[in-house]
This record gives sequence, structure tokens and C-alpha cells, in this order.
Amino acid sequence: MNRAIIAATVLALSSGAAYAAPENDEGFYIGGGVGQFNIEVEGLDTFDDALRTLDDDDTAWQAFIGWRLNPYISLQAAYVDFGGPEDDFTSSAGDHGKFRAQLSGFAPSIIGTLPLGPVELSAKLGYYIYDLKLSGDIDDPELNRSDSGEDVMYGVGVGATFFDRLHAKLEYEKIELDRAEDSNALWLTGQWRF
Repeated sequence: MNRAIIAATVLALSSGAAYAAPENDEGFYIGGGVGQFNIEVEGLDTFDDALRTLDDDDTAWQAFIGWRLNPYISLQAAYVDFGGPEDDFTSSAGDHGKFRAQLSGFAPSIIGTLPLGPVELSAKLGYYIYDLKLSGDIDDPELNRSDSGEDVMYGVGVGATFFDRLHAKLEYEKIELDRAEDSNALWLTGQWRF
């Protein structure tokens, strides 16, 4: 009796996993996502000691293409726009204003995936090549500065594939920005697997 129950359970689980497993374990995909980017900057002296901190979040978006080498490894290239988080500040001289950081760039990455039946767990390691535009409005005068840089980004995610082609994923991503160590994003992405 116990063997029959175990055999029926194994058969049900294996058939459910086979039913949920997509047929396209490798190949090209395209997708996009929307999320929330959080940034915290402290001790930034960009505007002659006017700015002390920036701690805010903004809506972010991304578009990407990729290639699944097999069910476990993918290569991806993305354009990521982290929006323009802004914050009010008071300078050491008593001036008031707003500070805004606009961040966007290109992000190649490698993604490792662990398929678990209908669910996939993933880990990402990439490089963010970005342009940063800083603007400050201190009691009317506008201060602007542009910069560019390259930093490591990494994250984890959990997703599921629907209709054999549409893969939806919830991701947490950390970006190691210089002077903004607490920069992260929470994403909801979707990709179409060809």
C-alpha cells in the first residue's frame, strides 16, 4: 500500500514538472521590466559642500535581449534607466534646494538558473556601464554635472514560465556604485523566449 502511494506521488510530481517545463531550454529571448530603484548617497561634495545626503527612490525600467545557452546559463545585454531620484537638502550655508541624480546605462551580465519544476531560481552577475547626471537647485541657481562610470551589479530572482514562452520574474538587484553603496532595485520583468 505504501509503495503504491509513493509511486503515485512520484508519478504525479514528475508529470507535473514535465508539464510545466518549457520546451525552449535554449535560444534567443527579448524582454523588459519595471521596478523601483533606491539610492543613498552620503558625504557627496559635488556642489562645493552644499549637498550632504541623498536618500530617495524612483521608478526604473529596462529593456534586454539574451541567449539561453542551456537551461542553466544565459548571457544578457540590457539598457537600464534607474530614473531620477531627488531629495531636498540644506547646505552648510543655510541654502535650500533639491538634488537629483539621473542614472542610465548598458548592463551585460551572465545569469545562472536552477529550474525547479514550474519555478526557476536565478542569480545574476553583471557590469553596469553608466552615465550619471547630477543636478542641484539651490535657491534658484541651477548646478549641473555629468559623469560616467563602470561598476559591478548582482542579484537574485524567482520566476515562472507561462504558455511555454512567457517568463515572468521578480528580481532583487544590488549595484555597487562609487559613493552610493546602498543602491539597489526591485524588478518585475517579463521575457519572451523564442
